[in-house]
Order: sequence, then structure tokens, then C-alpha cells
Amino acid sequence: VSVLSIRFRTGIVLGAMAAAFAGKMLAVVLLGKAITRLDSRWTDALSAAAFLVSALMIWWVEPEEEVALGTAETHWFRIVTTCFGSLFFAEWGDTGQVAAAALTVKSGALLAVWLGGTLAMATKGALAIVIGRKLRGRLPQRMIRTVACLSCGVLGIIALANVVFR
Repeated sequence: VSVLSIRFRTGIVLGAMAAAFAGKMLAVVLLGKAITRLDSRWTDALSAAAFLVSALMIWWVEPEEEVALGTAETHWFRIVTTCFGSLFFAEWGDTGQVAAAALTVKSGALLAVWLGGTLAMATKGALAIVIGRKLRGRLPQRMIRTVACLSCGVLGIIALANVVFR
């Protein structure tokens, strides 16, 4: 989220982040019992793929300055789909989602668990946006791209290692 907020306008990242987190939490709540029993290798594999694809996209698609800051109207949809996809498809089956699924199964309060989980994830994301915005003016764009690519790559490798060595 921090990297996305460095590269794109805050409002676009915030909106895409909220939609992605709401969608993930909705899936967790609706599939509650199944998610608590899901083999984590599948979720690790999905996370690995999402992180590695994100790393490749960051590395090979060098945005122009106008697009990088999210100011070009013609690229609005692409920016939203990049932000949404990066957040929605990564890190499935983490402890927060498993806890939300278990709470849904135990309490049966789908709306309350969905709303609480979405707000928790959005709050964490908003803090990351604040950090990203602070870094935007202090770091060169090339360094930000390199760090973003490396961090997504490392997270992808870690998730892939969880699949292979589990």
C-alpha cells in the first residue's frame, strides 16, 4: 500500500484499497468454515504468484512521471486495476482472515465480522498510505521502483518457499 501511494494519487489508492479489502473480507466471511480448513499451500501459491507478477510489472513497466503520480485521466482505470489487483490477490489466508473466518463460523454475525475486518484492514492500509506519502517527496522514483520490485519479489519467494517446504 505504501508503494502504491508513492506511485499513484492517494484517493485512487484509498478507493481501490477499500474495495479490495472489502472484497477479501466478504469472501472470508461467506466462505468462513471452508477457509478455516483450507490447505495453506494453495493460498501461499496464490500469494506467491501475485507478489511475483507485481514485482515483474513494477520492474518492466516504467511509468512516465505523469502516470506515476496518477494525474493522467486516460490511465485512471489501469491505475485502479493495478492497485486493486495488487491488494486483492496477495496475502490470502493470513492469520487475520483465518480469525475472521473462525469468528464468522462461531458467531454467525456475518455483517459485523465483515465490517470489523474491513475497517481493520483499511486502517492498517491508511497508515501505510501516510508512510508512503511521506516517502514520496524524499526518495527518487527509481529507488522507489527498485525497493518495490525487490520487496514484492522477496515476499513472493517467501510465499513460494512456504509452498515447497511445507
